[in-house]
Amino acid sequence: MKKDSKKQNKSVGLVGWVDERFPLSSFIKNHLTEYYAPKNFNFWYFFGALALFTFVMQILTGIFLTMYYKPDAAQAFASVEFIMRDVSFGWLIRYMHSTGASLFFVVIYLHMFRGLMYGSYKKPRELLWLFGVAIFLLLMAESFFGYLLPWGQMSYWGAQVIVNLFATIPFIGPDLAEWVRGDYLVSDATLNRFFAFHVIALPLALAGLIMCHLVALHEVGSNNPDGIEIKDTKDKKTGIPLDGIPFHPYYTVKDLTGLTVFLIVFASIIFFAPEMGGYFLEANNFVPADPLVTPSHIAPTWYFTPFYSILRAVPPILGSQFPGVAAMGLSVLIFFFVPWLDKSKVRSIRYKGILYKKWLTAFVISFIVLGYLGTVPSNIWGQFSSIIPLLGGVDIATFVARIFTLIYFAFFIMMPIYSKKDVTKKVPKRVTM
Repeated sequence: MKKDSKKQNKSVGLVGWVDERFPLSSFIKNHLTEYYAPKNFNFWYFFGALALFTFVMQILTGIFLTMYYKPDAAQAFASVEFIMRDVSFGWLIRYMHSTGASLFFVVIYLHMFRGLMYGSYKKPRELLWLFGVAIFLLLMAESFFGYLLPWGQMSYWGAQVIVNLFATIPFIGPDLAEWVRGDYLVSDATLNRFFAFHVIALPLALAGLIMCHLVALHEVGSNNPDGIEIKDTKDKKTGIPLDGIPFHPYYTVKDLTGLTVFLIVFASIIFFAPEMGGYFLEANNFVPADPLVTPSHIAPTWYFTPFYSILRAVPPILGSQFPGVAAMGLSVLIFFFVPWLDKSKVRSIRYKGILYKKWLTAFVISFIVLGYLGTVPSNIWGQFSSIIPLLGGVDIATFVARIFTLIYFAFFIMMPIYSKKDVTKKVPKRVTM
């Protein structure tokens, strides 16, 4: 008994010693044991924790890959092959990183969709939403820089196409494209600077933004499927929200359940279908980069294809592709304005009317269709355009992409109108289960 009491006193003393120099106990209380989250979280609230887990996993697997990868145009492709064939479990680390990149976007897209469903961007969470969209933008840049590193055919030519888009910007375009490449064409200099951005600069920026996102979340509190502020109804004696429960242990255990399912899916892809039919890893990327041989069809990775499809859907003006580039950029940046575009009196889709539900459904369908069209050649159905006079000589794929591009932007542009006219339901005072 005396030994146990001594150990206990020593443990308390150590914690006290740390607390005098670092707010360990208060951190655990404020962000875990005494951080009260709504008790009606559902399936959609798994994806925030999964996004954080995937980010950490990408950092760890990336560290191991950099131990063997060589950012040199003459050796990059061979170093990736060396990792896959000769490094112990190198193939596993590489597939974890490549599969993790795709699943990261799956998780992020579902996380953002949940925000659109339950109004997680409305007051007082506007800054929380802005941090989230900024994370999404940096994640796109991070994956773009990493896309070149295997130095395969699709890496090289995909980067060539994307970098050349900067050249379409009036006045500064050519100089900007040359600065991004570090040379007059995609070369060893491009590979080196993309490696530096992918491994050091952007991960640090992402880590900082994720920290800001979490701090903002814990400052204003989590939203819930009802869109009700649990802080408005508290116990008079304790000051604890009546509809809240401690994040730990209740939601840490729940998130572990979601993580288990995620890891099962993750492992299934890695061991049985790491290429996912060419969507996660393209066949052409297993061929060394050759500046003299252009692949028949160049398309970005699947998580960029909705925006790439918008780029192709917008016709050039006076021979310039800048309108398409501007539309592609706006299709991402417009998410920043959602908190001020939504004029609805309620947050959650549970209490919004039929108008918002229809528009959100149309937006999701347009995003999926544009994503598919971005993976296929623009003239895939071109042979049928001649028998449909209404198309005006434009192939069907481009025509369909233009329709869904209009729907995509209409969701945001018309939001102040339909969200204000929408007939909403009465929101209960307490959360529902």
